[in-house]
Amino acid sequence: MEELLLFIMCFIFIFFIYQLFIVRPAKNRKKNNKRKKDKDKELLEIKYLEIMYKIDLKKIKYEQLLQICALTSSLDISIVVFLMTRFDNYLLEIVVGFISIFILILVTYHLVYLFYKKKGMIIDGKH
Repeated sequence: MEELLLFIMCFIFIFFIYQLFIVRPAKNRKKNNKRKKDKDKELLEIKYLEIMYKIDLKKIKYEQLLQICALTSSLDISIVVFLMTRFDNYLLEIVVGFISIFILILVTYHLVYLFYKKKGMIIDGKH
């Protein structure tokens, strides 16, 4: 029960921080003129989805995509923290955290891609 509480608290805390420092500034940049230097400040998650999976940003509500990225990233980080607390060896914690974060990012953002593919928001409908 204590582990579940830690996971939920970690998720809520990370989601709040993500909203405060990443999502809110990204929304403000989107509301203002989209200049070239603002395009360079695009979220890495969105760039990844756009390049790797050909997500059509013209069809997608940007605020919805930001919230999905926030939820996905918060969940990934919370799961990694939970997994890392399962080990007593510091070196093993680092190795497990490093490997699991990459696997989780690939899996969860592939699920985001499948969600948008089902809604028909992929360029050319293919991948």
